[in-house]
Amino acid sequence: MSRLFEKYQKEIIPALQETLKLANPLAVPKVIKVVINQGIGEGAQDKGVVEKAMPDLMAITGQKLSVRRARQSIAGFKLSKGAPIGLMVTLRRKRMYDFLDKLFNLVLPGVRDFRGLPLSGFDGHGNYTIGIKEQLVFPEVKFTKVEKVKGLQITIVTNAGNNDQAQKLLEFLGMPFKKS
Repeated sequence: MSRLFEKYQKEIIPALQETLKLANPLAVPKVIKVVINQGIGEGAQDKGVVEKAMPDLMAITGQKLSVRRARQSIAGFKLSKGAPIGLMVTLRRKRMYDFLDKLFNLVLPGVRDFRGLPLSGFDGHGNYTIGIKEQLVFPEVKFTKVEKVKGLQITIVTNAGNNDQAQKLLEFLGMPFKKS
């Protein structure tokens, strides 16, 4: 069992139930999945870019990726239908909790000049999105093998009904928000 999941089961559920004044422990919000996206704009022209970007993201997540393809052609961007334009992976259960534990306790505090995550990342439905400018902040990525630095978009999907409940959940899980 994951360390963060164990903490969620034993400490966070009772604390959140008391904080949010919920009668049933099953009504406490929880993280459903974590979706990680990496855009590869040059993938439309050069197919080798996708193969070079895949090992880094696979090492970060520990899971096989899905290659996202263009749905339609756009002449202004020199994009043809079916061209690879991004990579995506969805983490659930143990891998999700392991990834969140690593993200909150190892990766984000290691970012230079990090002062916390803004509260503006919530979408109004209880989901939170983080943008990371370079994949080199993850310890699994070998910076000598990286040809081009790429960013990541990490979306944490919860079943919380609103942003306030999701914020409390993520705070209890250890997400470092900016102090206001």
